[in-house]
Amino acid sequence: MSNHNSLYDGEDDPQVKQEILEQARRKLMEMFGNLEHEVPLLLFTDPQINTQYCEAARSIIRAVQELTNRVSLREFGLSHELAQKYDVSLSPTLLFDPEHFAIRWLGAPVGEEGRTFLEAISMLGSRKNELSAPSRDLLAKITAPRAIRLFVSPTCPYCPQQAVNCLKAAIAKPEFVSLEIIDIQANPDLAEQYDAFSVPICFANEIMIARGAQPEELFMASLLKLEQQNIFIPESDAEQVDTDLTIIGGGPAGLTAGIYAARSGLNAVIIERGALGGQVALTPVVENYPGFTQVGGKPLVDIMVSHALQYANIFPDEEVMEIKVGQPFQILTNRRRYTAKAILLATGASYRHLGIPGENRLSGRGVSFCSTCDGPLFKGKEVIMVGGGDSALTEALYLANNDVRVTIVHRRERFRAQEHLVRQLQNKNIDVLFNTEVKEIQGDKKVEEVLLLDNKTGKTSARPINGVFIAIGYEPAVELARKTGVALTEDGFIKCDAGHRTNIPGIYGAGDVEGGYKQIVTAAGQGAGAAMTIFEDLVTPYWKTKKA
Repeated sequence: MSNHNSLYDGEDDPQVKQEILEQARRKLMEMFGNLEHEVPLLLFTDPQINTQYCEAARSIIRAVQELTNRVSLREFGLSHELAQKYDVSLSPTLLFDPEHFAIRWLGAPVGEEGRTFLEAISMLGSRKNELSAPSRDLLAKITAPRAIRLFVSPTCPYCPQQAVNCLKAAIAKPEFVSLEIIDIQANPDLAEQYDAFSVPICFANEIMIARGAQPEELFMASLLKLEQQNIFIPESDAEQVDTDLTIIGGGPAGLTAGIYAARSGLNAVIIERGALGGQVALTPVVENYPGFTQVGGKPLVDIMVSHALQYANIFPDEEVMEIKVGQPFQILTNRRRYTAKAILLATGASYRHLGIPGENRLSGRGVSFCSTCDGPLFKGKEVIMVGGGDSALTEALYLANNDVRVTIVHRRERFRAQEHLVRQLQNKNIDVLFNTEVKEIQGDKKVEEVLLLDNKTGKTSARPINGVFIAIGYEPAVELARKTGVALTEDGFIKCDAGHRTNIPGIYGAGDVEGGYKQIVTAAGQGAGAAMTIFEDLVTPYWKTKKA
């Protein structure tokens, strides 16, 4: 205890303080000693606005100038022609080497943000960003502008981490990435405009992509996809991957199968060509998954993926092109080759289309299959939701909760959805047109109206509309199964026995592609069951037993 007190007592001693300052000074001089490039700074101020922040910015920059001759400072008023050239209107605004980079600081780099400022000078002067290889790969995929706005506070210890992530992106990819670091204390109006009172919070192209500090790779993935990413899966450059079990499909069935297979001792991998989680990732709200009274589809998927990653390797954005039957199986993707003792087809299902004129032509221009993806674009506008099952009612409720005027169009005289969803629909006073079918979607460059058929009276009417959302079920993704020779049912699903075995020994099916109830818990259960069957079959192959 006495040692603890004496340490703090020593720090109060002027001589000790001076030694600490000298150590910090030497460390900074060493940090700036090898800067190869000039770092010109342009400071724009107004003597009547934020004067304390203006003076703080000057002081910080002058202190750095004492440590290196590579940093220069020029100061201008907001009425100067350079302020117009660089579209500067707030005081103080600090530009970093504006001839080469689009990086600016709105406020002063004081408090915790002093660390960020020093990192910025170091990276700009050395042109070194020390990005990890996965981060470089993610940045390389950015081929369109990303205008970043990062809100920070001098009192936030987490802000520098996210600020450095942003700086690395802006320095590594200056042709596409611009950055504004905004001090919410110096710019409260901007903070209020963006509801940025919990920092750090990051926007790109006016879309919120990250709340809180992130690991570098997660930030780069969020910047690439323009939405917050919670899981980072590093890419593999392996030309061949040898496995006991290759799972094709990264929905609930595939992810659960990966967990159960690996826990049984199998070397399992999961390949997914689209979004991990499948349809669940696009579901606004899940209310029937055990353990969660209510949970968003994307957060639920993130939990599943995080769990599966503890056991199995996941290969996202990779499409299986061909399966060569044999022992071992050979799976060819658009990136590499896999070998496997067994294969699980958990390829899921895709949205079913109406098959009417205008549907394909106007897809993405008012015709949508995902309310989570496109619903915010129709705020204050009028749309129809086509369908009468759980998905249609869930998505209609999501739209209504987001200030979209929605009418449900259903070809039958009653819903097929769960009763509690029907009650919620009634509570929201959402209009419903029963016994009605959409015969055509019309519009030049976007959806303008639909032709509706009353299938009881046979009368057709036109209805002006801004959007058409379609939720009429799914088509099983069986192209790969069909091409491989896997037998299908009369309804077009993969034909399996009670153990999820197909007609080809060593190939199994699970999830929506196998048919049955289209429920997350059902798919997960089928994935678990298939994995346990596969383990047992690999220990004692039933096809060898039959031959004997």
